[in-house]
Amino acid sequence: MASEKTTSKRYYHIIALVMLIFFVISFITNILNSIIVDVKNSFDLSLTLTGLLPFAFFIAYGVMSIPAGFLSEKYSDKTLLSWSFLFMALASMGFAFFPSYVVFSITLFALGSCMAVLQVIINPMLRVAGGEEHFAFNSVLAQLVFGLASFLSPFLYKYVVDTDSNEFGMAGYIRDLVPENLPWVGLYMIFSVIAVVLLAVVFLTRYPKYEKNEDEVAGDTSSYFSLLKNKWTVLFFLGIFCYVGTEQGVGNWISQFLYQYHGLDAQTVGADTVAYFWAMLTVGCLLGLLLLKIMDSRKLLIGATAITMVFLVLALTGSDKVALFAFPAIGFFISVMWSVIFSLALNSVKENHGSLSGILCTGIAGGAIIPFLVGALGEVSSLKIGMFFLLIPLAFVLSIGFWAKPLVNNKTIQLKNKPSN
Repeated sequence: MASEKTTSKRYYHIIALVMLIFFVISFITNILNSIIVDVKNSFDLSLTLTGLLPFAFFIAYGVMSIPAGFLSEKYSDKTLLSWSFLFMALASMGFAFFPSYVVFSITLFALGSCMAVLQVIINPMLRVAGGEEHFAFNSVLAQLVFGLASFLSPFLYKYVVDTDSNEFGMAGYIRDLVPENLPWVGLYMIFSVIAVVLLAVVFLTRYPKYEKNEDEVAGDTSSYFSLLKNKWTVLFFLGIFCYVGTEQGVGNWISQFLYQYHGLDAQTVGADTVAYFWAMLTVGCLLGLLLLKIMDSRKLLIGATAITMVFLVLALTGSDKVALFAFPAIGFFISVMWSVIFSLALNSVKENHGSLSGILCTGIAGGAIIPFLVGALGEVSSLKIGMFFLLIPLAFVLSIGFWAKPLVNNKTIQLKNKPSN
């Protein structure tokens, strides 16, 4: 009886903390989509060097995801959360005071490393805080919070850099603290304050004791080597790699594309389009959850990916009005890819799900490699050609729907009753 009471107890303050952390992760991560043009112009960068910025951030996931799993077995949640937010505050403040391309690259890697640690910690926290029976619902809620933050971050960017309407308010004060020709750097001053506040919240919070499920345990090195010998592990790792690379490859280059090919202001129209991209991705998640209840996930993946490829071509070849519609539409249709690929992967391997999750999360490094390749191709040819490259990772994601053979299919609702004999 005691164990039943323990599992059913819910810690609402921990749920709130996890949601807040999800919000901050998304807010800081996806602000890069909005500021990319300003960064390029501020430091007079080529497309290749611009592409190295998301590389610096997302490669940290590839470096830190598996080590973060081992750290989570050795240290408490409170300790790792505290250190993560402390490093985030120091890295953000360091760049705000010493803004340069090299320092920014180092800052992005430091922030990405902290994000990787946070991602490993907060999912088990959410399970125990909300109860296992509510974990699916709370996970969806976390994704909505994540999407909301991605939608709102471009508006903070517009507020900080808008010198016309925010000359004497808080934005003006923030701009006074950074170089006059680099107003966007003030964002990282704000991020350092946010990190300090969260450090205080984490330090004052009381945490419940819990044991991790099998699929949340990092596992030993032998489990990783065993999984890497399995072809399904490698294929689904590539699937995550291609999805995140596509998501960031689109999101990071929207503003630059609209500015370069249609002459649209990156600080207004570009930022708004990035916000709509993330908003539609959030809405798409909700629709995807409903569709997964009535159709096979592989068929959903095939349909969503095929439509995404069509809208990508339209965004790159159409008029400015077509592009402004097509880019957010891409966000809507790619929204189901992460959850479908991840679930197919876990359902295709019998054991060592904790280690498998670590390997799959390492695939987030696709958000580093693919946007960089887009920029490099754009340097030797054109940005439009570089963005057409995204059709290749999308083609691989499309193929998953044909070759995936999960041991367990997603459960669907039968819309029609079978006739009785």
